[in-house]
Amino acid sequence: MWTFRSRCTEISGFERSCAPLCAPFRWCPQAEGAYRCRVTSPSSPSSAPWRSARAWRDALVAVVAGFAVMTAIAAAGLAYAGADDLPGGAFPRVVAAIVVMAAGGSVEVSGGAGFLAGADVSLSVIPLSVSLAGALTAACCFLRPLHNRAVARPGELLSRGAQLVLLWLLALTGAALLARQTFGISTGDSPLGEITELLDSAPTVGFEADVPASLLFGLLWILGLLLIALLVSSRAPLPAGLVRFHAAVRPAAFATVVLLLVYVVLGVAVGLVVAATQGHPAQTLAVVLLGLPNLAWLALTVGFGGAWEGRVDGPFGLPMPQLLDQVLRGPDLSTVDVASLAEQDARAWWLVVVAAVLLLGTGFLAAVRTPADVRPWQHALHLGVALALGTLTVCLLARVQAQFGLSLLGLGEVEGLGGKVDLRPVLWRTVGLALLWGAVAGFLGALLARPVHRRGRVDG
Repeated sequence: MWTFRSRCTEISGFERSCAPLCAPFRWCPQAEGAYRCRVTSPSSPSSAPWRSARAWRDALVAVVAGFAVMTAIAAAGLAYAGADDLPGGAFPRVVAAIVVMAAGGSVEVSGGAGFLAGADVSLSVIPLSVSLAGALTAACCFLRPLHNRAVARPGELLSRGAQLVLLWLLALTGAALLARQTFGISTGDSPLGEITELLDSAPTVGFEADVPASLLFGLLWILGLLLIALLVSSRAPLPAGLVRFHAAVRPAAFATVVLLLVYVVLGVAVGLVVAATQGHPAQTLAVVLLGLPNLAWLALTVGFGGAWEGRVDGPFGLPMPQLLDQVLRGPDLSTVDVASLAEQDARAWWLVVVAAVLLLGTGFLAAVRTPADVRPWQHALHLGVALALGTLTVCLLARVQAQFGLSLLGLGEVEGLGGKVDLRPVLWRTVGLALLWGAVAGFLGALLARPVHRRGRVDG
């Protein structure tokens, strides 16, 4: 049992000696009920560590660590993809563009060949491996200085959050200013190639970060990260008025995040096996380092009955398993669900088994982290809402839209130089089934957790 108030004041002989220790603290019954321990918080206005240079140092460490990890993961993934051979010293700028996209920023792609040709270029995809690595690092560094107590003033949390957000946006601005480059396009033996060779007007494609949009979306990204970090961590302090929601929100949020991370770990294991046994290890490792959660979380949603719609057309495409590419390649929009995947490979039904087992484990984990007086139907409600919100977030982050088309003198696209990749979720079906599965898993998990349930109660 934690205790920050000295009990020696109850013994008359020690009242005077313990008075200086007890004076700066006050009792917080809400925190004691939620955390099942005796907790106190500072009441002296002079104790404001978030106003000191140490708080700025903590925020700086979180920002530097987050961007350093994202840069390292992006550089390694791009190196395995062969981008380290780009001409003109473009590799650092491409790394910066990946980091900007991973942090929620916006990168615009453009192209053309003067008056000879026009380009229709667009790219909307988040490299979630880079995003996840940076988010975990920044969140851990942000929460670490707060783990010494259970209750904090709202002003402290807001102040620490504002410091980190300010420094994060400054770092994102620097990355966005670096993320710009133009490349030439090889046209081969196409008619456009012959004409551009005569007129010395080769087609180009380039990218440039949209700084205002990157700062706006980056702000939403970092605010969402801080909110999720406070919701998930059972050791992070809350304002006294919000401690009553600890048992209702945090166990289900924590279990949902663990479920997502378990799928990523399983994806890493599968990716390493594929790289070692199926050939093309560099390309496989590039996918693992840049976009593994994009595929792992798609497998989760498909496993519990969700669906995605999309299409792959042309010689270009994003790295993805051959099975998914086969389903998406066609003249019309294709539906990606467990049935359509099983038509190509019957082993796809194992996605349902894996999802069922891990969701049941998620319900059990949420239940054992909750006080014993929470009823099974409450577990079902909490986990159902948490999984639905988590699935909605995954659906919004994992969607893919990429298109490139080069037309000659406005007469039509040059054959072999156009392509399209589109993958987006069927929201109503996927989020609705996540709510249902979460409720069932929460209810069953609460029943399974009864023999090993922690004792405790929550004071309202």
